[in-house]
Amino acid sequence: MNAAERAPAAGAWALELKGLRKSFGKTDIIRGVDLQVAAGERVAIIGPNGAGKSTLFNLISGRLVPSSGEVLLNGQRIDGKRPFEVNRLGLSRSFQITNIFPRLSTYENLRCAVLWSLGYRYTFLRFLSQLDDVNRRADELLEMIHLERKRDVLATNLTYAEQRALEIGITIGGGANVILLDEPTAGMSKSETRRFIELIKEVTVGKTLLTVEHDMGVVFGLADKIAVVVYGEVIAFDTPEKVRANQKVQEAYLGSHIADAQAGGAR
Repeated sequence: MNAAERAPAAGAWALELKGLRKSFGKTDIIRGVDLQVAAGERVAIIGPNGAGKSTLFNLISGRLVPSSGEVLLNGQRIDGKRPFEVNRLGLSRSFQITNIFPRLSTYENLRCAVLWSLGYRYTFLRFLSQLDDVNRRADELLEMIHLERKRDVLATNLTYAEQRALEIGITIGGGANVILLDEPTAGMSKSETRRFIELIKEVTVGKTLLTVEHDMGVVFGLADKIAVVVYGEVIAFDTPEKVRANQKVQEAYLGSHIADAQAGGAR
């Protein structure tokens, strides 16, 4: 499926959740979430631990099946589809724990990531080195994530921040137009976080981005809109300025973190 086929239908949201619910036994984790994300928007999902943020990501990306409700990608329902099917329809995600091929080089990781999107399926009859379009795209990604000097280094020998950058490259390598990043800056120093925010901005230009993030400096420095999830419900979805001033959000989650968030923009 090419980029044109993945583009939103006329009038469709890039990503839309309708009455989404997920229960485990008698425990309701996601309780009727409605959310509409426009093409090209950057949305941060925040909330206290146990609010249901990771469950929401798993429902969107196909790792979990909703108890009820719908998930639409570019106007097409994807709830109930398997993760690889969702990916091939134009949605890709990263995880809290870095998910790469540690015994392959940086370059080989990227080449593996782009194969399917360029039309190559399962074949053992051609060498990757002979696929010029694959190599060109891998080179482009290598430059985008600023790891040209680590081209032939095994992924396991990259620094933590470099491994996260590589995972970003893998995530966008499949050509998805909707990107989900799960706590992309977790475990990074302040300087690494600043550089990583800029990297995310660079590589997601023209794409729709959803990110789960606890660092309020990252959230307010990156997002066009913020969705606040508390006890499995979205209690606010608006611009950073309006969310920051929302009394309900302050009482339910942000509280004393408001000052930290304001200072975070300068970090």
